[in-house]
Amino acid sequence: MVSELAQKIQESVAAIRALTNAQPTVGIILGTGLGHLATEVDVQTSISYTDIPNMPHSTVETHAGRLLFGTLGGKNVVVMQGRFHYYEGYTMKQITHGVRIMKALGVETVIVSNACGAMNPLFKRADIMLITDHINLIGDNPLIGPNDDTLGPRFPDMSEPYSNQLIALAEQCALDLKLKVQKGVYVAVAGPNLETRAEYRFLRNIGADVVGMSTIPEVIVAVHAGMKALGISVITDECFPDSLQPVSLPEILEAAHIAQPRMTALVKEVLSRM
Repeated sequence: MVSELAQKIQESVAAIRALTNAQPTVGIILGTGLGHLATEVDVQTSISYTDIPNMPHSTVETHAGRLLFGTLGGKNVVVMQGRFHYYEGYTMKQITHGVRIMKALGVETVIVSNACGAMNPLFKRADIMLITDHINLIGDNPLIGPNDDTLGPRFPDMSEPYSNQLIALAEQCALDLKLKVQKGVYVAVAGPNLETRAEYRFLRNIGADVVGMSTIPEVIVAVHAGMKALGISVITDECFPDSLQPVSLPEILEAAHIAQPRMTALVKEVLSRM
């Protein structure tokens, strides 16, 4: 018997297949303020989320809400131009539905980007960070509930959620492009408010370098589905408790805009060498 989750995936894929026969091998999820990468894709087909059954709709500024099929860096890609967040009121299964669709379409590798705040004092605004590991403090998990063994194991191993091979490749690409990149641990919280001074101290003390409100649910599902993941964070604000300043969305988007050309160049180079 087909599970409810598998049925929803099949319905979404059927609608997509009625519009394109693309065979993507890499999926890209674009975070807040990082939609510019989509303009670099040689797009063959663009599908609105509203035309895909069971697909949530983006409610956050800068998240366009489109699935783009085309080529980038010589690879066949599918790009989520707009992602979903727990604070929007979506369930974890809704948030990760796009990743399930990618897997069903043949995607083997997922590149996930996000905007985040830095607690590591060595990191600066507009830096790029490769995610080496994560801490899930959202308070929920997309794998809770009955497990469909056809989609992945009940207890997926998370000893390497972000592919060491892809991290090493991204580091080498950055070196060759003369781009500075950081490496560190990403912690996700529910949001949507930013954190207090005490919370930033706590998150830093438990081993996190940056904090955001996304990414981890998608990576958990990618690992569950047997895909490799590469996580790239753009640091949009500095969250140092002793010198903490108020930050606004326009300032966050400005920092993402500054970093976008470097992130775009890095992703294109990684794709070309994969």
